[in-house]
Amino acid sequence: MDTTVQEKDIRFPTDARLVDRARKRLVKAAEQAGIALRQNYNRKSKHLVKQQSRYAHTRQMKRAQGCTRKLRTYLGRVIRDIERKHPAPGEDLRSLLQTAKRILTQQRQDTHKIYSVHEPEVECISKGKAHKRYEFGCKVSVAATSRGGWFFGARAIHGNPYDGHTLTEALSQVERITITGPPHHVFVDMGYRGHGYTGDVQVHVDRRRRGRTPRSLWRWMKRRAAIEPGIGHLKREHRMDHSRLKGMEGDRINAILCAAGMNFRKLQRFAAAFLRRFLLHYIDGCRLLCCRFDCQVITGFVP
Repeated sequence: MDTTVQEKDIRFPTDARLVDRARKRLVKAAEQAGIALRQNYNRKSKHLVKQQSRYAHTRQMKRAQGCTRKLRTYLGRVIRDIERKHPAPGEDLRSLLQTAKRILTQQRQDTHKIYSVHEPEVECISKGKAHKRYEFGCKVSVAATSRGGWFFGARAIHGNPYDGHTLTEALSQVERITITGPPHHVFVDMGYRGHGYTGDVQVHVDRRRRGRTPRSLWRWMKRRAAIEPGIGHLKREHRMDHSRLKGMEGDRINAILCAAGMNFRKLQRFAAAFLRRFLLHYIDGCRLLCCRFDCQVITGFVP
C-alpha cells in the first residue's frame, strides 16, 4: 500500500488571479440573479492583473502587492454591494459569497486555505518532490497485490491526513472489494509509522536495515517498492494525474475508475497474448496435418 496525490484540474493559484476569479464569478452570478451592481470592475481588474504579473516577474514585489490589495478592494466592494441589494440570496449565490469572503480574508500563513473558486475543497500537499514542490488536489491511498501488481483498492481521502491514518479506511475498502476476505499481510513504507491500526491484518513497515528480520519477510518488504511504477502508470496512462470530475465525489469516482481501467488493460493484454499463442499453435497444427496428407497422397507413406 502507498499514497499519492491526485491533482485537480485547476490553475496554479496566485493571490491576484484567485481574487480576480472570485470577483468574476460573483459578477456573473449577480447578473444571473438580476442584481444591478454599482460597478463590476471588469476593465480595471483586467489591467491590474496584468500589472501585478509584470511587477512580480521583474521582482518589484511592493508594486505587485499594491496591485493585489486593489484587487482585494474591488472584491470586497462587489461582495458588500450584493449583500446590500440581495440580503436573502439563493443557495448557490450564498455558497459563492462564503467562498469569496474566505478568499478575501485569508492570509499567507493560514491553514485550510481556498485555492480554487469552483473547487474549494482542493488542498495543497507537499510530498517532498524536487521537481514539484506543491501539488493541489487530494491524497489517494492505493493497494496492489504483491504478485502481478493488480490494484484492488483506490480511495481518495480529503483533509490531507497523515499517511498512517489512511490505513484503516484503505483496508476497510480492500475487505469490501475482495471475495477471499482481508489480506494477511500489508507492506507499507516508513511514512506509515505510528499508523495505530489494531485489526487482524499484520502491517509491516519498511526499514532501512534488515536487522533481525527474517530473510523471506525482508524480500517481501523490499517487494513493496513495485507499487511505485504502478502509481506512475496510473497517473501517466489512466488519468489520475488530473481529476476532471466535480467535487469530492468526483475525486473518489476518478480514483476508482483509474485503478479499474488499469486492471482491465492488463486483462486485455493477457487475453491478447493467450489468443495469439492459441492461433500460433492452431496454425502450426493445420500445417502439420496438411503435410501429413500431402505425403500420404503422393507417396503413400505417412511420416
